[in-house]
Amino acid sequence: MTNNRRKFLKNTTLATLGLGLGTKVQAKPKTTSPPAFDCNPTTQDYYGEGPFYTEGPPFLADNKLAADDEPGQRMIISGRVLNLACTQYIPDTVVDVWHADDAGQYDNQGFKLRGFTRTNDQGFYLFETIRPGKYLNGSQFRPSHIHYKITPPGFAQLTTQLYFEGDTSIASDAAASITSGPFDATNRIVALTENAEGVLEGTFDIMIDGNGIAVGTNDLHLNKGMVYQVAPNPFTTETEIHYGVFKRAKVGLVVFDLAGSLVATLEDTEQAAGKYYATWRPEAHLAPGHYFVALRINDLQVHYLKVIKQ
Repeated sequence: MTNNRRKFLKNTTLATLGLGLGTKVQAKPKTTSPPAFDCNPTTQDYYGEGPFYTEGPPFLADNKLAADDEPGQRMIISGRVLNLACTQYIPDTVVDVWHADDAGQYDNQGFKLRGFTRTNDQGFYLFETIRPGKYLNGSQFRPSHIHYKITPPGFAQLTTQLYFEGDTSIASDAAASITSGPFDATNRIVALTENAEGVLEGTFDIMIDGNGIAVGTNDLHLNKGMVYQVAPNPFTTETEIHYGVFKRAKVGLVVFDLAGSLVATLEDTEQAAGKYYATWRPEAHLAPGHYFVALRINDLQVHYLKVIKQ
């Protein structure tokens, strides 16, 4: 994914079920041209699976790949799995991940920093871990990376690796430096942003061969709308969601939890082209955690961002 694509299809995340929570507010107009959109199929990595995969990894029931006491800088990776045309999101996709620890070592005896999750009913996945350390590969350090095996229901598995912007070892790495062809790593180098709690956050949306649930045509991000910002984020009692509508349409602004269940409807009305914001004030008993704020234009879910309730 290009940088514009990553910023456009940004994070989104969740917590515990609770239908109908949140306060619907009168959206207030505020305006912008949408960024460029590229739907790039996720490529294989040149190094493939590598020598350190262990069969039979555990399911990440709590979405934690790294234990709370695992040394290293905490990191959250989230994203959505889409078909190759970006017209459908794919629920129940297996996302199997593993990586080295902070010192650049793999656990080859057990399952530390190894496990799998599945995309939820909205095609989203998320896991918490630490930023992987580097290790020598011959005379060069491999850049920090996370291994992925992605398996949509009934379709072929894709094995690849995720890298991070600003890593000084990318340019000299035989795999991460490839910029064209079947092993092009360009769109697998993602930006990391440090949140208010000092946790790094990155978005890796995956485009793979598979069948899912329609989100619209493959140009819907160009001409329909997007969520620009959620602030503050993380938040405690309330947060503002800023979004844009590019043409007059029926607009829905909704919040999903980690299971893909609806927890709030913030907007459900017709709006003219323009910038708007809505305020989410969840009920006090809604559990802290990660949620997804999604924008629907004429009943098509066109964009999302992640929000954290503390």
